[in-house]
Amino acid sequence: MAASGTALAGLAAFGLFCVGCATGGTGTRDEGPAGTQPVVQVSPRPTISGTTPPTRRVNAVALLKGDPTVSERVREGLRPCAGKAYPVDTSYGSMTGGPSADVVVNVMSCADSVGMGTYVYRAREDGSYENVFMAEVPAVYGTIDRGDLVVTTQVYGSKDPLAYPSGSEVVTYRWAGGRFTEHDRVHNDFSRAVDGGGDIEAPTQAEPVEPADPSGN
Repeated sequence: MAASGTALAGLAAFGLFCVGCATGGTGTRDEGPAGTQPVVQVSPRPTISGTTPPTRRVNAVALLKGDPTVSERVREGLRPCAGKAYPVDTSYGSMTGGPSADVVVNVMSCADSVGMGTYVYRAREDGSYENVFMAEVPAVYGTIDRGDLVVTTQVYGSKDPLAYPSGSEVVTYRWAGGRFTEHDRVHNDFSRAVDGGGDIEAPTQAEPVEPADPSGN
């Protein structure tokens, strides 16, 4: 009888526990009414807006050799350094708003990888390309930075070794009115302590030079 009473008391306690769970007031699984569950918000994948032109790969070497505006010195010197590898870097990006990506081509020397020329080609509607920028100076290199053309040229003194220029000119060009115009210029002077002798000084960076006013004012 004592055992039966104990069992009945246990069942009664279990029944009360279940009732508490069912009421949703103090139970351990209080899910609430239907439709109140938190919903994970999944952001849609970004889509291409249509303003970015498609990238079409080009034969940069053939582009340069077939371009009469490229100097004869560069065209004749454009030969493979080893095997079939040409000393040419090619970048693609949107700068001029053409029908496909613009092409920046940098030509370097095989012996020391020093820049010999930077060229920018803009795509035409018929699929051909036109040369819209050219810089054929020693130690030049062009890149695309957020829609602008950035051209860096190493500056050498009369006694500077090739590995240690005296400074650099960094010029930013922006496409406007159907051509590239200078937007910003920065000149950097490098430290002269390059041989390990004496204390090494920190490089000095000049203040940006304001671009010239096209109107002449």
